[in-house]
Amino acid sequence: MISEFHDLSDKIDRLAELTQSLRRENATLRQSNALLAAENLAFMERLTEAQHRVEALLAQMPQAPGEDAEPHDEAAQ
Repeated sequence: MISEFHDLSDKIDRLAELTQSLRRENATLRQSNALLAAENLAFMERLTEAQHRVEALLAQMPQAPGEDAEPHDEAAQ
């Protein structure tokens, strides 16, 4: 009977250790996730800025003679 209590106590101790380990891992993963989300937001902002710069450059480019301001969709005609 005493042996069964020791086994149960050992299992409870292992479960408590595993619980603490998983809590630490979860906290680390949450922190990593927050950092990655912030990094992703920064990349999205940089991408938007680059897109605006490219659009501004394209708007400044002179059009070749005979080109319309809007491209034609010949399939729609």
